This record gives sequence, structure tokens and C-alpha cells, in this order.
Amino acid sequence: MTGLVAEVALMSTTLAFDKLYTYAVPPELHEKAKEGCRAIVPFGRANTKKQCMIFHLKQGELSGLKRIVGLTDEEPVLNGEMLGLCEFMRNSVFCTYYDAVSAMLPTGLGLKLVNYYSANSEFSAVSLLSGFEKEVYDYLLKKGETAEETIKKAFGVEAELLERLLEKEAVIKSSEAKQKVGDATQKWVRLCDDFSETEKLTSRQKEIVDLLYDVGSASVKEICYFTGVTASVIQTLVKKGVLIAFEKQVFRTPYKTGTEKREKIELTEEQTKAYEGLLQKYKSDKGEVSLLYGVTGSGKTQVFLKLVDEVVASGRGVMVMVPEISLTVQMISLFTARYGNKVAVFHSAMSMGQRLDEWKRIKEGKALIAIGTRSAVFAPFKDLGLIIIDEEQEHTYKSEKTPRFHTRDLARYRAHYHKGLLCLASATPSVESYTAAKNGRYSIFTLKNRYGNAVLPTVETVDMRKEILSGNSGVLSNTLYEAINETLDNKKQAIILLNRRGHNTYISCPSCGYVATCPNCSVSLTYHSANERLMCHYCGYSEKVDRKCPQCENGHMKYMGLGTQKAEEELKALFPDAKILRLDADSTSSRESYSTYLTAFANGEYDILLGTQMVAKGLDFPNVTLVGVLGADRAMFSEDFRSFERSFSLLTQVVGRAGRGDSSGRAIVQTVTPESNLIELAKNQDYDSFYNEEILTRKLMVYPPYCDICVVNSYSFSKENAEKVINNVFSNIKALIGKKYSAVKIIILGPTAASIPKVNNKYRFRIIIKCKNNAEFRDMLREALDVKQPTDSAVSVDINPETVI
Repeated sequence: MTGLVAEVALMSTTLAFDKLYTYAVPPELHEKAKEGCRAIVPFGRANTKKQCMIFHLKQGELSGLKRIVGLTDEEPVLNGEMLGLCEFMRNSVFCTYYDAVSAMLPTGLGLKLVNYYSANSEFSAVSLLSGFEKEVYDYLLKKGETAEETIKKAFGVEAELLERLLEKEAVIKSSEAKQKVGDATQKWVRLCDDFSETEKLTSRQKEIVDLLYDVGSASVKEICYFTGVTASVIQTLVKKGVLIAFEKQVFRTPYKTGTEKREKIELTEEQTKAYEGLLQKYKSDKGEVSLLYGVTGSGKTQVFLKLVDEVVASGRGVMVMVPEISLTVQMISLFTARYGNKVAVFHSAMSMGQRLDEWKRIKEGKALIAIGTRSAVFAPFKDLGLIIIDEEQEHTYKSEKTPRFHTRDLARYRAHYHKGLLCLASATPSVESYTAAKNGRYSIFTLKNRYGNAVLPTVETVDMRKEILSGNSGVLSNTLYEAINETLDNKKQAIILLNRRGHNTYISCPSCGYVATCPNCSVSLTYHSANERLMCHYCGYSEKVDRKCPQCENGHMKYMGLGTQKAEEELKALFPDAKILRLDADSTSSRESYSTYLTAFANGEYDILLGTQMVAKGLDFPNVTLVGVLGADRAMFSEDFRSFERSFSLLTQVVGRAGRGDSSGRAIVQTVTPESNLIELAKNQDYDSFYNEEILTRKLMVYPPYCDICVVNSYSFSKENAEKVINNVFSNIKALIGKKYSAVKIIILGPTAASIPKVNNKYRFRIIIKCKNNAEFRDMLREALDVKQPTDSAVSVDINPETVI
């Protein structure tokens, strides 16, 4: 017998079992079931209820098929384009179908299955139940259908007892899909009004109480940071009546919009040529990719805006992506002033509710422009005309967790689907993109001059070896100190880059050589002066600073290395009258921090902006005339093959923050290798010479763009298991390329331990494969990954990761 069947992708499946499963669609759901809707289906011998996404509906054989239990969406949440993109991601980046689905849907639209139990009124063997089982049965008989979590809390039982009652048919189980709704509140706590200091508290609980005596109230997140406790310790104090928990409202609107005000854009001759070329590519209706390559401050944004005017006027959607949340602030301000409520915003610092609301506005056609970080690539436009990826070389466009996609690849797919234009923009394009432009796969438009009266800043290097020999062991060289003084005297602003957060990078004992390390990871702990704790930047572990060495009990631990917190202290001591703003991951933990701080700096409320790489790119402050770079060498000496490219880009970008207004700019780079050719090229903003040198090295060593890089990782709490799994994958690869896939040519490095062998108590091993990422290679690797894994082990695949160390 034939009828309507659905091919569905199941949630929470592994790569080995990931495929489209076929289910019968019951007659009552024929009209409601649509491709792109989520459903509930029975799976396995136990017919466990699982969520799924309907990918295809067709006529097929019904015999032997299980039936869909129900639908969770009245209308499709993904259209045909996005379902196709899911299949593209599954095939190209080694994720499951539902991994791709989950990445596309806003968190607030996600579903969770809630189990409910009710007493079976026809159950007659009540006398055979144990005392505890009968208590639960009577409770359900009286209360009616009750959520599993409610029963567990009421009786302190685990799910096993409920499963036993289910096997005896004493209870009936049902499941319901609930939508996760992002609340617009944040959890805060304060001391209870009648709190008595005689209350017995542990040392960790007392730390929290002491903190709240000083500040009055604080968010749970802030307390965890400053004391190092977990949220459970705070919850215990709430239960004891020491603290009162309350919700503090967080507005769901992520920005303010005003009346549209479109001032006429005046372009230079050079900009006009670039704009007209891009417009021609947009109108070609072929799904083009173009590279807009212009020096820092060349006015690429003005070209964008004029192009966006054209696309929005035709009623088509526009996507503008930036690499950092901090860069969305100025971009949102610029676009909302010009396009009003036609703008929607997407980034991870927004609440679940905000993201859901913005997603719906795009889907319903109420917003035509999406601005955000890489998650904006999934904005549900029905007709997408233009995609702009600003600072396209940045590593943040590559996802570091499953699905491990690169935004550029998905944007290229979407531009091709809609026959629109993908515009990649940068002063320092990625080597891969620039090669594609030189080879003719992308069109290229160049801006060689700064916009208006602005000129490139003068750049000088300071040899820090000579500074140390002259007796200056401080953070600032004499040259940079004098330059900051002069800048402040002229009522101008300065940006200081130090790409390392914290106070000191590590502490050690000068007597025995002990270094404070994380117990969960193979890394040293970083000292943070803000909370006076040692912290791990990988797993979040923290501990109090021990003034004595735990090995030899020497009382003079040495603080080594330099972070933004220490630099901030020295700047405040050297310039007591200056207002200094530190911008890093520690100072911007709240959602509004970026916007608040950058707006304040733009308004002249601060004199010096000190920060990590988030201050180096894309920001436009006309009053900034000085840029200082501290520790310019560190990134250059990484083991990763992209280290020179990243260092050149960072130096070029941060130098370009100076002199963007009418006043001339100056940049000072502090280094211990002033003779470095890379620093010299960055000083001169000479990307072409850098590229010509770098591409020769890539070709000689066989690195992208002359190959693809595939990294296979194994993880386990057991070092032996992690190593065994990666060795089994390696053996499978050797066997497969020796016979079935002999046409696949690869270079294998490893297996070996990862550069950081243990993170969060999981041991890590890896294989690095230089390959051509085509269908045949992926088929081979999928077969090779089919290995028996211990329950605590896992394997992941990362195609063209941003870091290979």
C-alpha cells in the first residue's frame, strides 16, 4: 500500500547513524505536514519519542513504516533553500543534519521534549506495588497528569522508578514538545533583610556575603567571576534564606531606531569606479563573488551604503556581517540612522528573546537588512540580494564548535541560490580570497587611497631590548610615553593594543621553578587583578593566589608576563589625570558593555582605549591620532602556519585606526624584533609584498590555498582511550587509501597529541590531513571514522580550521 511518507532527520544522533529516516504520515496530518516543519516520531525498539525535521514529502510504500506521532510547527520554520543548506553543511563539514538545523534556528525557537506521567485508572494490581511506588501512584491518581521533573522533585526519585511503574502499566507516559522561550530577565541576588552574621557559613559562602555587603546586589554571573564559586553555592544560600534572588529586566529590543535620514553619499572617483563595478556584478543575476580590497580608512563603508541603497530600493534583502560583537555597535548606529526599523541585528550577546524577535522580523519581511556576526548568515530572507562580509579575513567567521562551518562558504552558497552578490571586504584579505581574486574566480575592486582629507599614519618601531638595557622595564617605551603625553595635551585620543587579557600571564617560583597550572588543562593559570584570582582561559577554573610556593614554600612567587589589567594599572599610574577605558573579554561580560563603552569613547568621555584585538579592527574614531602596539612579536612566533598572516593583519588593522579624521595620525609599535620584515611591511601597509612572500611559503610547504586541511580529533577522559581511537581512525585511513580509495591523494601528519594535550579533563589526540576536500575524500573519511568508541570518547572533524597547532 502506498501513501504519503516523510523523510526526516533525527535530533541527537551520531555521525555513524545520521541519515534521513522514512516515516508514514497519518491521514489526519496530510494537510498539515510540510517540508521544513518539525515533528515527533517513535524511534528504536522502545519507540522512544524523538524530535525530527521533515526534509522531504513524497508518495511511497507504507508497509513496515512507523507513523509520525505529531507536528510541533503549524508552518515551516525552514524553507527549501535552508533545507538544501542543511544538506550542503552535512556533506561538507561533517556535521549531522540536525546539527545544521539547530545552527539555523534561533535558540528561543528550539524545542525540548517534556515527559508527563498520569496514573492508569484501569490498573488493578495496586497491592503488588512497593510502598514507594504506591506513594507515587496515589500522588498521580490524585493530581492527574504531572511533568516528570515535578515528580522527581516531590519525591526525590530518579527516572528508573517511573520506568518501573511504566513497565507494570501502573502509569501512562506522554511527551510534549515545548518551545524554549528566552526570558527577558537576568538573575540577581542580594542579602536577606534579616540576615544574621551568626549564621554558620562555609568559607566560600562567606566570600559571597562579604562581596554583597560591599556592593549591595550583583548578578549571579558577576559573583561567580569575582569569587570563583559556582552558581550552586549561590543557590544554596538562597535556600538557606541568606540571599534573596530576583529577576532584573533586560529589554528585548537590542538597539534604538529613529527616523530614517538618508544623506547623499559623495564618492571619490576611485570609490565610484568600485561601486559601479560591484553594482554591475549585482545586476548580473549570476550569483557573483567580489573582493573589495582597500587600505584602512579608504571608505569601503561608503561604497557599501550606496550599494545597499540600490538593493533595498528594489525590495531585496541585505546581510552585513562583522567579525566581532564590538564592531556591530558602530555598524548598527550607522545603518539604523539611515534605514530605521528596516534593520535587524544578530549576535550571541543578545538574549534568546531578542534573537527570536529579530529572526521573525526577517522571516515576515518586516526587516530588509540583517547586521551581525557569523550567525547572521542564517537570517531567513526569502529574497536575498546582497551579502557583505566586512574584515573577511578574520578567524571568528569560522565556527569552532559543531557545525564547524566557515561563514564565507555558506554566504557563497546563499548568494548563488538567490543569484545575488557576495562582497568580501578587507584591507588585508585572507590569502585564500586574494588568490581566488588573482586567479579570476572572484572579481576584485581596489581602493588605494584614504577617503577625504585623511592620510595614512606615520609608523615607527621601538626596540624594547634597548629600552630594557637603558633601565626601562615598564610597559611603555619612552617614545610611546611621550607620544601619549603629547596626544593628551592636544585633547586627542589614543588606542593601545595588547592582545593578552588578565594581569600576568603566569606566576612561578624563582627557587624551584614551579608554575601554577590548571588541574583540568595542560596550561598555566593567568593572574587577574580584578578578582585577585588565578584563572584558566580554557575551562574557567579559578583559585585564590597562593603567596607561598606549594612545592618549596618559598614566600616570593614571581609574577611573569603582561596582560591588559597590568597595562591598565601602569597607564593609570603614569597618566593619573587621563580617563582610561579597558576593553577585553573580562570588562565586557554584560550584553550592553560593548555599546556603552564604545559610545562613551566616541563621545570623548575617555582619553585612552586599551584593549585586546577587539579594538584593532573596523572601529572609526576621528579623534584618535595615536595608536600604540605592545608586544607586537608574540603572535608571529606561533607554530600555526597562519601566524604571519594573522600578525600582519592585526598590525596593519590597528595602525589604521589612527588619523582617520582631519588630524594626522601616528602609530608606535613596540617590539623586540624591529628588524622583522613582517613588521616593516605592516608599517608600510604593503599587503601585496606580504602576499607575494607568503604565497611562496604556502606553495613550498603545501598549505592552503594549495590544499585543504582536515583535522581529525579524538577526545576522552582516558588518555589511553583517546589515543586508541585516533590510532584506529589512522589505521582505517591507511587501509582505505591503499585499496578502495587509491585515487585519493593525501599527506598525513600524526597521529599525535594535540598542542594542548588536555582541556577540561579531556585528553586530545589528532591527525592532520592535507587533502583536496572533494566528495571522494569525504566518503573515504566517513568510512574511516566508523570505529568502535568507548562511551567516554568522541571524534570530531574540522575542515580548514583557522588554527592548526
